[in-house]
Amino acid sequence: MLTLNAEIRTEKAKQLEAVRKQGKLPAVSYGPKEENTNLLVDGLAFKKVWEKAGESSVISLKTPAGEKDVLIHDVHVHPVSGVPLHVDFYAIEAGKLLQVEVPLEFIGIAPAVKLLGGVLVKVVHELEVEAMPRALPHEIEVDVSALVTFDDQITIADIKLPTGVRAMGDPEEVVALVSAPKEEEEIPATTIADIEVVDKKGKKEEEGAPAEGEDKQKE
Repeated sequence: MLTLNAEIRTEKAKQLEAVRKQGKLPAVSYGPKEENTNLLVDGLAFKKVWEKAGESSVISLKTPAGEKDVLIHDVHVHPVSGVPLHVDFYAIEAGKLLQVEVPLEFIGIAPAVKLLGGVLVKVVHELEVEAMPRALPHEIEVDVSALVTFDDQITIADIKLPTGVRAMGDPEEVVALVSAPKEEEEIPATTIADIEVVDKKGKKEEEGAPAEGEDKQKE
């Protein structure tokens, strides 16, 4: 299990920017049976753990008050740089099932894409599952090689889940499929012969037109 060290945060809100400049990340820990605890974690250490654990894997958070299992429940990031600004840790209860959304990782090559020129459509990107805390996967793989024709679909029931993990959604819900390529409208090509015919016709009409003032003279 991944481990992250934390310290109790005593600084007031107006000092948080100074804390971030020191490489620290403000955080809070809470859970069903514990009060909110303001913390600080090392920014670089947190990013490494976050990349590996995501928001569905349990990590061990070591604090001065003791060690506890938590989920990275929510990360507030800078809208431009994407740098984490604040993180929420959810302290889980030992021995109780958790329901969380786990990201799907699509693997393999769909024959309907490679051989038929179709487009892979990922209908679902996260799957809600139920499992014991330590059985929660970081991600769930979906093999799209089963999509051989445009009629084939992958549903929740088709996904191979790790041992001890149960999907919460409708088993018949479509996760992925391959759509047929759209046919492009053919634009009729204008040939040089067409241009010449139009050009000659225009010239003949101009040659046959009465000169300016000719009708008046005939009168």
